[in-house]
Amino acid sequence: MFGEFCRGDYVWSALSYQEKAAGTQAPMLLGLALLVVFLLLVALYESWAIPFSVMPIGAVGATAAVWLAGLSNDVYFKVGLITMIGLAAKNAILIVEFAKELHARGARVPEAAMQAARLRFRPIVMTSLAFILGVIPLVIARGAGAASQSALGTGVIGGMLAASTLGVVFNPIFFTWVMSYIAARKSAGETPSEPSV
Repeated sequence: MFGEFCRGDYVWSALSYQEKAAGTQAPMLLGLALLVVFLLLVALYESWAIPFSVMPIGAVGATAAVWLAGLSNDVYFKVGLITMIGLAAKNAILIVEFAKELHARGARVPEAAMQAARLRFRPIVMTSLAFILGVIPLVIARGAGAASQSALGTGVIGGMLAASTLGVVFNPIFFTWVMSYIAARKSAGETPSEPSV
């Protein structure tokens, strides 16, 4: 085997090998996963604008948590990022769906959004807390593979904390803004760019 390598040759191994083998596929797959989540949210909300308010909140929290912990932005963090974006979307779904239902019953948009956030606060906190507590063993893992588990767990916990705390505040605001914009376009006689809700 020694004869196969010349002086100065090197071989990638472990995480470096995985990242080199993935090459340019990782950004493409991350983008594809984000696109699929975005399109599912568009179909669910019947709106192109509301998903834009849902997805960035958790991603910023995950990135900040990994950066503050001094961990690297590796393959495992990206897997956790995709997982967290899906879970952050779940929190927004709880608020937006209930607000749309209240609005359909005749409530004004701001009141529907505030009431939905108030009534769905406990389910959001409970499911987020259960998920965060379930991921803590990844963050405190020691031994072989601990770095990958820690990057995944830290990113997911940071993203869920941001999505849970900021999402409860900002999702109703964005919902109110989008619905008010659609109503203003309809009353002005223009064809709204958003599907009717």
